[in-house]
Amino acid sequence: MPKILLYITAKVIWSFLFWNTDYNEKRAHVHVGKRSTEHLCKIWLEPVVELDKQGDLTDAQAKEVLEIAKQYRERLLSQWSLFKQGKPVRIIKVKKTK
Repeated sequence: MPKILLYITAKVIWSFLFWNTDYNEKRAHVHVGKRSTEHLCKIWLEPVVELDKQGDLTDAQAKEVLEIAKQYRERLLSQWSLFKQGKPVRIIKVKKTK
């Protein structure tokens, strides 16, 4: 399960990743969670960024990761394309200082 985006804040580190089984899915999406998240959130990246499953996240957390996905959508889609081609993906690290 390749991680594709680590979004680091003062309070939490959000991990955006693909499951290896996602390779068979046609619609681009990411799974998002933080340490100790058992059921990850699932966000569609196309045709628009939208929440599919909230997982263990609170409403506020789901809203936060949805906004992050919107902000980094193009880069996430680029990683999805590499993943689907069987090419290596790079972890994008973002440190938010506020």
